[in-house]
Order: sequence, then C-alpha cells, then structure tokens
Amino acid sequence: MYKVLCFLILLGSPIFASSLKITIEGTAQGQIEIDLFEDVAPLHVAQILKLAEQRRYDNVVFHRVIEGFMAQTGDVEYGNAEGDIAFAGRGGSELPDLPAEFSDIKFDRSIVGMARTQDPNSANSQFFIMFEPGYFLNGQYTVIGKVVSGMEVVDQIKIGKGPNGAVLGVPDKMVSVEISR
Repeated sequence: MYKVLCFLILLGSPIFASSLKITIEGTAQGQIEIDLFEDVAPLHVAQILKLAEQRRYDNVVFHRVIEGFMAQTGDVEYGNAEGDIAFAGRGGSELPDLPAEFSDIKFDRSIVGMARTQDPNSANSQFFIMFEPGYFLNGQYTVIGKVVSGMEVVDQIKIGKGPNGAVLGVPDKMVSVEISR
C-alpha cells in the first residue's frame, strides 16, 4: 500500500509536468521554456503537445506582436516560414477547435494564452505570450502556461508595425519546439 501511495504522490507532482523548449531566431535569438498547465487547461495543453510532437510548430512565425502587450504565434496552417506567410494568423490546424477552459489565473507578464476568434470555443493552435499584464483578458481567454525562462528573448521578438500588430517583412520564428516531460 505504501508503494502505491508513493507512486500516486509522484504522479501528481511537478516532476511529470510538461514544458515546451522553444528556440527562436530572427531579431530575437535564443531559447524560452514554457511550463504548461495541464491541470488548468487539459484539452488545450494536450492539443499543443500533439502539434509539438508532430513538429508542426517548427519554423512557425510570430505573425502578430504588439509592443507592451503580447507576441502571437502558432498558426501551423499559414504561418510556416518555409512557405507563403501572407495569411499567417488566419489559420489553425487540422485538429478540432477547443471548448474554452477559462480559469482564475491572471494574464500577467509571461503568461501564455490561447488565441481565438470572437467565439470563445474556437482556440486551435495559436497562442500568445504576454509582455505586460493584460487583465482585460482575464476569464475571456484560456491560460495554458507560463514562460519560466527566456523572457529576455521574448522581449526581443520583432514588433509588428502593420495593422493590429502584424509583423512586416521577415518575422521572427520558432525554429524548433521540443517537449520536456
């Protein structure tokens, strides 16, 4: 019985938590690590992990970056830097959209949330990283994690100068997205 109890305690501990290690190239150069909140947004985290395992996030650009607000990426349909990125930000993945998993976690600096359309149940593959607090997002967008290292790299991501923060020219990209468990 003692061994089973110890196993269950270990199973629920952070040692089994997932994180993403993202290597960024462009204006920003370096690596960031995002701890994923499986207990807060299990469906969203599972989808992010599946896309990362399939290497779908590799070479995807940061298509929308608003100074003092956030950097958005993750459009695996139209955002791959190896193709035409003219429609980056308008796509998702072949996986289904997800129902909202809102929480009480505040959108502070370094929080990672899921992008969506006006429909709260439309998040798919895109996510954003907060540069500064954005409490008007609280309870409106799903929180999936937090940057635990490399915010100095995030701070250097090329700022969008186009409409609604669209990045003009050559955007920064996620060269590789690795999973740690």
